[in-house]
Amino acid sequence: MNVKEITNAIEALAPLYLQESWDNAGMQVGNPMSEVTGVLLCTDVREEIIDEAIERGANLIISHHPLLFRGLKKIVGRTYQERIVARAIKHDITIYCAHTNMDCATGGVNFKMAQKLGLKNVIVLNPQQHTLCKVIVFVPTAAAPQVEEAMCQAGAGKLGNYDNCSYQMTGEGHYRPLEGAQPWAGAVGETHSEAEVRLEVLVHKALCGKVVGAMIKAHPYEEPAFDIITLDNRDKSAGLGVIGEIEPQDAREFLFKVKKAFDVECMRYSGNLNKKVSKIAMCGGAGAEFTGLAMSSGADVYITGDMKYHEFQGNEERIILVDIGHYESEHYTKEIFYDIIQKKNPNFAVDFARSEKNQVKYL
Repeated sequence: MNVKEITNAIEALAPLYLQESWDNAGMQVGNPMSEVTGVLLCTDVREEIIDEAIERGANLIISHHPLLFRGLKKIVGRTYQERIVARAIKHDITIYCAHTNMDCATGGVNFKMAQKLGLKNVIVLNPQQHTLCKVIVFVPTAAAPQVEEAMCQAGAGKLGNYDNCSYQMTGEGHYRPLEGAQPWAGAVGETHSEAEVRLEVLVHKALCGKVVGAMIKAHPYEEPAFDIITLDNRDKSAGLGVIGEIEPQDAREFLFKVKKAFDVECMRYSGNLNKKVSKIAMCGGAGAEFTGLAMSSGADVYITGDMKYHEFQGNEERIILVDIGHYESEHYTKEIFYDIIQKKNPNFAVDFARSEKNQVKYL
């Protein structure tokens, strides 16, 4: 396989357009058309990861966290990023990351967290907003199926666990072709009436241009009439964090299950453990900003990383807040990468980095 085949499989689950605006997910270093000799999976790209890739003959490193968040003005070995880039180029190693796009994807980081704890009825905690558009096009009745299919093939019509979703309403279109027109039906200079379908589909704004292009190509009219409307709707299939349910159980017992599930050496928490819990909210990485949303959603426990001291205070009787650490909440992301690649090619050489370790130590 080449690099592009593998990254396409990852982006089928976690498209790059799902990433947060500040992020830099995707190809970091290398050639997407390179043939892959082996893949090394990690959470962070460190210098020891490059050493291991060279030693093991792997020329593709896939990480969760980006190596590069900002552009490099010089590559002279002053920082570990500069040294890694230089060595990766020297040894023809490609570096790719799936960060907040994997955090926001259904089936991504937060859904993996939910799976590890056995949560049921899992939904996105903070759905993305202002990312959806509605494309409306008027098309002759006979041509509606082909236009709808073309738009859906381009990425429109997805709604939760459904695809090929559309709304259609019949009506009658009127037009008069002017000199120079080449009408699909009707004659130049004469007003024509045509039975038409008003076809409406939802589409992510990042795919809007692609969907409109596919529609125009499939549409029989020389000048198809269409509208694009930006929606305020939240996209319930994408966003940060999840919330789900477990069978009611002792809070203290549940926290020990969390510690074991995520291989946590030390966790911080606040709140009353002398009660039963059943509704659990989680966000991998730094998710303290969603504490209020977890409470308003009725969560008994909210699990995340990187919480500050004062963020634990004031709600001890309303919710149990748990900081398991940034790395601890996301290091299993490489399991998602592994499953994707193995599903595509079960015989391909894919390994977890043996030199991977948490940069934060506990004394």
